[in-house]
Amino acid sequence: MIDAHNPVELAQALIRCRSVTPAEGGALTLLEKVLKIAGFDTHLQTFTEPDTADVTNLYARIGTEEPVLLFAGHTDVVPPGDEEAWTSDPFGAEIKDGVLYGRGAVDMKGGVAAMVAAALRYLDAGTPVGSIAFLITGDEEGPSVNGTPKLLAWAKERGERFDHCLLAEPSSRAKVGDEIKIGRRGSLSGTVVVHGKQGHVAYPKLADNPIRRLMTLLAALNQPLDYGTPHFERSNLEITSVDVENHTTNIIPAKATARFNVRFNDAHTLEGMKALITERLERAAADARYELVFTPGASSSFVAEPGPFVDMISGSIEAETASRPNLSTAGGTSDARYIKDFCPVVEFGLVNATMHQVDERVPVEDLETVARVYGRIIERYFAQSAPSRTILPSAEPVSKLSEISAEGELEAALEAALNAEAQRREEAAEAAAAALNKGNA
Repeated sequence: MIDAHNPVELAQALIRCRSVTPAEGGALTLLEKVLKIAGFDTHLQTFTEPDTADVTNLYARIGTEEPVLLFAGHTDVVPPGDEEAWTSDPFGAEIKDGVLYGRGAVDMKGGVAAMVAAALRYLDAGTPVGSIAFLITGDEEGPSVNGTPKLLAWAKERGERFDHCLLAEPSSRAKVGDEIKIGRRGSLSGTVVVHGKQGHVAYPKLADNPIRRLMTLLAALNQPLDYGTPHFERSNLEITSVDVENHTTNIIPAKATARFNVRFNDAHTLEGMKALITERLERAAADARYELVFTPGASSSFVAEPGPFVDMISGSIEAETASRPNLSTAGGTSDARYIKDFCPVVEFGLVNATMHQVDERVPVEDLETVARVYGRIIERYFAQSAPSRTILPSAEPVSKLSEISAEGELEAALEAALNAEAQRREEAAEAAAAALNKGNA
């Protein structure tokens, strides 16, 4: 039997489970057994959906009181690719020169092992004044249909509620703890199809070239969407493909298609972004015949405002690594986009340099460091009353930008919103300084 208090041993055992999405591979079964032995109430839940693979997930909790600290992660991994290209078996979990190799070592079986080990070590000293819960999915690297969203809905139906969540995504960039994610941009994809009239290039008046009209529409989409917000860079729209399916040089095509993706900040709601894109195309279209279709799977932006919970995580990292992490909202998406609807969520985990690569690997010392940080977070979380619940994900944009249509008003509204945010922070800083001076008097 492995020692689950040791994050390296547990990570090795998990890596040896061939849990390529959507296969469970024994990883969740292993964790369920480990947590049940430790006294957790455990539930393996398999969800299904037409046209998707069945997925097994794990929920576990110890304690019945509040506050509830939720640890989240996933045990499914991407395929290893050409296994011959690896220097060792991608599912062998071999340690060479102090480095653990294997698919999922970083993303994110190593992180899952560290948070489980930290929880078990903490429980050895007694029961928390509150509850610790684990939400582990087997579908994060896949379509995310039968994983975290359904497991959260299942938990809600049972009456479960969470105060804060720590997601073990590999957030670190160069060294453990140099960066944590306090939010993520929203993501929206779409397709624009412009219809024209096919014809001979020598007789353009008898045809209608859809490519010219599509170029006009794409130029409208390429205009700035905003000018950034306190926690986010500018929103960014990228054209990802343009296709006419025309292999003949003397034919004007009948239609032209473009696809795009936009990563947007908290100046916009999801519906507001859809409305803004729709309006820009309508203004630029003139008499063009076109269709706009938004792709399913879009997500909203969110942010856990810096405050007690974020400070607790940052302070725990600093105590262990001697440096304070940068607060980031960059990168792609994660299961935090679902969790943020249930409680504030922060992402902290291993260095992400080799995730999804051949020879994915992690220094064993990093596993131990992350486990110690998680342990500090647990200790600090339950050593005091629940952190202020004012740390909420942004449900509304900084300003009502989704109601703004004129391009000229967009920049003015953003500037006003940012000025208001700056003034609010300045007033808060002055109030804190006044309170400190009063205490020192």
